[in-house]
Amino acid sequence: MDYYVLNITYTSMIPAGIINDVLSSELGEIGFESFEENENGLSAYIPATLYHKETIEQRLGNFPLDGVEFNYETDFMKAKDWNEEWEKNYFKPIRIGKECIIKASFHPEESGFKHTLLIDPKMAFGTGNHDTTRLMITELLETPLKGKAILDMGCGTAVLAILARKLGSGKTVAIDIDEWAYENAVENCKLNQTSDIEIKLGGAEQIGTERQFDLIIANINRNILLNDMHAYTAAMKPGALLFMSGFYTEDIPVLEAEAKKQGLRLICQKESNHWALMICELLANA
Repeated sequence: MDYYVLNITYTSMIPAGIINDVLSSELGEIGFESFEENENGLSAYIPATLYHKETIEQRLGNFPLDGVEFNYETDFMKAKDWNEEWEKNYFKPIRIGKECIIKASFHPEESGFKHTLLIDPKMAFGTGNHDTTRLMITELLETPLKGKAILDMGCGTAVLAILARKLGSGKTVAIDIDEWAYENAVENCKLNQTSDIEIKLGGAEQIGTERQFDLIIANINRNILLNDMHAYTAAMKPGALLFMSGFYTEDIPVLEAEAKKQGLRLICQKESNHWALMICELLANA
């Protein structure tokens, strides 16, 4: 997939961390998928098919914090195999205590972990946000999954589906709308001897309406979650759980309101560096 990168600089008396958090949230609502802070500001990445200059300028012009002046430059990035770029600049092993390590095949071997997940990203931003991925992984490690039917929605590299399968899940399905993500998920499942995970290319229309899942994992963004939550609940068994992440803590109220409309009860919420995780249960009479 081709991408545009927006290299944004700004002047303001407000701390850069606050501006970057709000700016990431604003741009995430119009399709931007990944963000990289630098000494000059923020670089934001969006699939070329979603890039609309007028929409971006409107967002920057209506920025919710006062006294921030923006400048930006746009670069076009052709699709390519991103393994080398990730190895050099981005993808570092993620360790969750001694329970789990997520690493690429090009990383050195590390012993002493109960679960080792091999993820070779072949697209620009396939491993997901570090904090949301860690939140999801930590929760999966603490959840009884043996024999459970699992759906990983917006699976990216399929790291969460692979972990669920290694933890003993039964039927496991992973869906992503991005063709590069789909191909990468298939390859990563082979790397981890979890090729029995069913990988699907598409969006919520691929889920179906049969109440078949005990747990749905959705590490996406706020707008997609709001739009597709009804499709998740239609495929959940009564009492099933929904793990949602990929959004900021201030997004929790609107997501909780939609969850209630869909017959879900918020069990708990967790956060890491301003990113949030929500765990909801489908009520028996929903």
